[in-house]
Amino acid sequence: MTGIKKPVFRSKFRVILGKEYYIIRRKLNWLFGSKSYSKLKPNIQFDNIVFSHTSMILRPLKDVDMYLQENKRTNLKIAISLLNYVVIEPNETFSIWKLVGRPTAKKGYLEGLVLNNGQIGKGIGGGLCQLGNLLFWIFAHSPLIITERYRHGFDVFPDVNRKVPFGAGATLSYNHIDLQVLNRTNNRFQLRLWIDETHLHGELYSSSEINASYRIEERNHLMKQQDWGGYSRHNQIVQIETHINGNETERLLVENHAIMMYSPFLSASKEME
Repeated sequence: MTGIKKPVFRSKFRVILGKEYYIIRRKLNWLFGSKSYSKLKPNIQFDNIVFSHTSMILRPLKDVDMYLQENKRTNLKIAISLLNYVVIEPNETFSIWKLVGRPTAKKGYLEGLVLNNGQIGKGIGGGLCQLGNLLFWIFAHSPLIITERYRHGFDVFPDVNRKVPFGAGATLSYNHIDLQVLNRTNNRFQLRLWIDETHLHGELYSSSEINASYRIEERNHLMKQQDWGGYSRHNQIVQIETHINGNETERLLVENHAIMMYSPFLSASKEME
């Protein structure tokens, strides 16, 4: 199904009130829920690398001030310091927000790029979605099960220097828009994250060697004009696991449906001017 309803824009008051409601509900779930969450264990280091990925920090984007990109570097540095060397034990759930907490100016977070109903804006802690995108791509190449993931309902920027398929990422908003994975294996996994002048880096390690490899394929990509005049974009992200005996199994990771905020008939370079 590729039909998408025309977006409804709610009042600022209703958006803020609704967000705080979901934040409180998630906090109660943390306190009284049955999940066991992963923790930082910097004194433990595993040797078996499962997957690594890097993403460029500073990307020139249409109508986006570069200082917001510079601030994103600061925001990412703070957040990854709270995730680096986290160990995901068997039957534990990894949650970005459970470890990072609420990004505030008091903690050193700066104003960065945020997206709200497809519109570019500014907010404290903005830019952390790049962390969600990087971790989603890493987890997608592992036996960890992605149990919670969200995607922007709007496709805001065209595919300029895109290295991964459309929709192969995860948006973040404290604390109910989270990225969570569950370790259903008998193995232990550890994240290592760092940042340099140009890139955000991430690696996933395991305590024992993984006897399988993973690759990602995009399926059923489609751009479609909706009845109300706008365009939408759709696809599926599939994980293909190759076992040690050569057999393969497939698993649908996510299905994406987004309203396009640019014309599908213009070149990417034209859109970025």
